[in-house]
Amino acid sequence: MVKRYPRDMRGYGENTPNAAWPNKAKIAVQFVLNYEEGGENCTLHGDPASEAFLSDIPGAAPWQGQRHWNMESVYEYGARAGFWRLHRLFTGVDIPLTMYGVATALARSPEQVQAMKNANWEIASHGLKWVEHKDMPESVERAAIAEAIKLHTEVVGSAPRGWYTGRCSENTVRLVAETGLFDYISDTYDDDLPYWLEVADRDQLIIPYTLEANDMRFATAPGWVTGQDFGQYLIDSFDTLYSEGGEGRPAMMSVGLHCRLIGRPGKIAGLKRFIEHIQKHDNVWCPRRVDIAKHWATLHPHSRKERPSQMSQERFVEQFGSIFEHSPWIAQRAWELELGSAHDCAAGVHSALSRIFRTASAEEKHGVLIAHPDLAGKLAAAGELTAESTSEQASAGLDYLTSEERSHFTKLNSDYVAKHGFPFIIAVRDHDKASILAAFDQRINNTRAIEFEEACRQVERIAHFRLKDILP
Repeated sequence: MVKRYPRDMRGYGENTPNAAWPNKAKIAVQFVLNYEEGGENCTLHGDPASEAFLSDIPGAAPWQGQRHWNMESVYEYGARAGFWRLHRLFTGVDIPLTMYGVATALARSPEQVQAMKNANWEIASHGLKWVEHKDMPESVERAAIAEAIKLHTEVVGSAPRGWYTGRCSENTVRLVAETGLFDYISDTYDDDLPYWLEVADRDQLIIPYTLEANDMRFATAPGWVTGQDFGQYLIDSFDTLYSEGGEGRPAMMSVGLHCRLIGRPGKIAGLKRFIEHIQKHDNVWCPRRVDIAKHWATLHPHSRKERPSQMSQERFVEQFGSIFEHSPWIAQRAWELELGSAHDCAAGVHSALSRIFRTASAEEKHGVLIAHPDLAGKLAAAGELTAESTSEQASAGLDYLTSEERSHFTKLNSDYVAKHGFPFIIAVRDHDKASILAAFDQRINNTRAIEFEEACRQVERIAHFRLKDILP
């Protein structure tokens, strides 16, 4: 089995796209309110035990087969009091929310759902129940996703356009994407910008969420103790991203909230200070997540490209077999490495090819060196260089030499090969004609061992330039 690494450790790399938020905003600050109250683990809901996650009860543990009266009442506070405190806050400052609504929780809270709709808040799906998905068989999870969509549509009156599970499995994102129904999925925490994920034939937009700019840390360790802790962290995050946006790298800041947590009086004070802080700044966009999805799909639509990590071996060798001069065996072996999305760029393929070259035998490396042509030699004069070598030598002006210069190069080449047993190799794109001649004069006096190492380094440098010509 060929080894392929499924995780994406590269992302946008060093060339982050300009988000181009509306009205030249320097940052998009997006508030999410999770509505889970009434969808949590509870024997009344047919679950085997009570809830134990994200509450103010220290050291909470599931009660098997029993109702946990205190846990239930903590969640009930979120629906009865916390939600309405947050509703007054956000409608008062005219900032729209995205609700992550657990379908069964929404079904048990019709008055709150109506208030969400009246405020024109987005109601995204937060799954069927607020329970773990990690141990669900794929067929069971697929059915739960379908039931969540069905119940959500019944309760809200329209289907959800966004999805966030939270307590997801390794299959969740793929299963949700395969429905083809969602403008975005948020079960990732891996970027400051949206990005596209290719799931079979579907191009799925991902809008990453947050677990750090999130009030859930009032219920976890290490976490927030006071509202001031939370508010100051949000302010510091905003200030950093706002500054970066002013430097031409506008990003997205997600803020995660829960009715039963931030809805408490002492905690919400920090959130209020944060909102006051951002409202003192110009060029701040506070959208719903569905608005971000629409913006990204319009301004940054996905275009599929051929990816080295997904090529057949035949195609991989066809594309990269000439990167190391006349040595396709390097590409053949590199294809067998553990390639992934990090290798779908010039630096990635260069790393794979160079690993093979560096671990090759001395005889194999020597074969690569002698495959390189002389600089301004007979092959160049006869027009028999590879296209890559022709272009490289021309970049340094070696395609246009006087008779005297050509004679000088010929002598240097002959003397160098006689001493070292392989041609003089240099990455000509780093040089001009004068500096190439200076390097020639200096390096010809090195020992063979030193020159062998230097020639190998130059071969890798040449490969680097060649790959940058054809890959991002």
